[in-house]
Amino acid sequence: MTTRLELHDITKRYPSVVANDAIHLTVEPGQIHAVLGENGAGKSTLMKIIYGSVKPDAGRVLWNGREVHIANPAMARELGIAMVFQHFSLFDTLTVTENIALGLPADTKLDELARRIEATASQYGLELEPQRHVHTLSVGECQRVEIVRALLAKPQLLILDEPTSVLTPGAVEKLFGTLRQLAAEGCSILYISHKLDEIRALCHTCTVVRAGKNSGVCDPREESAASLSRLMIGAEPPALTHVERAPGASMLAVNQLCLSKSHPFATALQDVCFELRAGEIVGLAGVSGNGQQELMAALSGEDPRAAPASIMLGGVAAGRLAPGRRRALGFGFVPEERLGRGAVPEMSLADNVLLSLQTGATVKRGFVRGKAIAAMAAAIIARFGVKAGGPHAPARSLSGGNLQKYIVGREVMRAPSVLVVAQPTWGVDVGAAAQIRAELVALRDAGCALLVISEELDELFQIADRLHVIAKGRLSPSIKTADASVALVGQWMSGLWPQPAPRASHAGGKHV
Repeated sequence: MTTRLELHDITKRYPSVVANDAIHLTVEPGQIHAVLGENGAGKSTLMKIIYGSVKPDAGRVLWNGREVHIANPAMARELGIAMVFQHFSLFDTLTVTENIALGLPADTKLDELARRIEATASQYGLELEPQRHVHTLSVGECQRVEIVRALLAKPQLLILDEPTSVLTPGAVEKLFGTLRQLAAEGCSILYISHKLDEIRALCHTCTVVRAGKNSGVCDPREESAASLSRLMIGAEPPALTHVERAPGASMLAVNQLCLSKSHPFATALQDVCFELRAGEIVGLAGVSGNGQQELMAALSGEDPRAAPASIMLGGVAAGRLAPGRRRALGFGFVPEERLGRGAVPEMSLADNVLLSLQTGATVKRGFVRGKAIAAMAAAIIARFGVKAGGPHAPARSLSGGNLQKYIVGREVMRAPSVLVVAQPTWGVDVGAAAQIRAELVALRDAGCALLVISEELDELFQIADRLHVIAKGRLSPSIKTADASVALVGQWMSGLWPQPAPRASHAGGKHV
């Protein structure tokens, strides 16, 4: 049988780093092949070379036994290579159908394409509405668009970069079934993930990359998560110590928060009530697109329509306050979108400090204090082990995981009294994920009140003191993490949680 893909001595240099250093990789037909490595190891660069969006400085690529020079993504698609990027390549102002049509022939009929999208999405359990505009989609929904776009091409090689980072456990299992079906039909799959259990459950072969070089090839089914971690980062991540403590005063209270849809495809928030107290982490679980975006916008001040007293921040009615006023009250925020919301791609890491910290320390009499913000950026880089070309490196030059470490670090080092974090370890390797979680727990132990919105249930069970679930814009009751289970949270994700008992006219009733 002819080998599907062979890479020989692939090398790619950038001014500050050698991303790929004489990499070898072999993928067989019908093989699910993992590429494993820590953030900044060169995995994404290697995948972009295969897809034609980056040209190597040296090395050979063989496709189905013959040498090829993949000049661009269009040529890759003609060969039968499809890729789902970790950072999405979608146009916000276009619909799902229009975005997918961009990579298809000019005479493609949009109505027929919409039907194909719906059929493919339904077949693989990836719920999508073809007529929705991308700017109305959550990160998880955008990921579904990218996966469906790739599947429509019926590729010979499918490259997936962190495909399950914002999918629920049920959706992950369905996707795995799809990938196994594709592999059985002869499609080769290159699978990049930091989730070691996924790689062990799904993949036939694993190539490990460390600092841009081949570190080894193994059968992940015969490895443990610990041994894979040692291959990837040279050690096992430190165990997280999370000691239960009595929470303190109320720092953020949300009372009967109701918000109508801000656009036709939004999720309305209905009587959302919860409280964050000093020294606790509250986890928020839920399927992407069930109101998480709308809740984050209301809490951060991006959506200022909430009734003033429906959001109380440190005792101050904050529902109509601007984001800057909320930050002045000690509010911190890490959005789920790194590029565009969490950081401005073209700006340096130092300049990106100004997105969350505009005080006398960074701006004086209207002038930015360049040395001060550079020093702050350098401190974040050092403390969080961010692989970057220094404080003046543009945000877009960082790998996804390293940019995530920088954004989380920027907020943590502000020492906020309230911190709302969305998808804190999305696309982050096991060592960095352990560090980020440890920093969040340390912040909690220092008295901060944290809301962690994540679709990683294991993460929430590891760090949260209490849990809520959001479904169709409604919030479940609070439950202690120790009293919850994955099965129970999964049931609540469908909106099936205990409802308040009807009030008796003579006794006032009680909750169940």
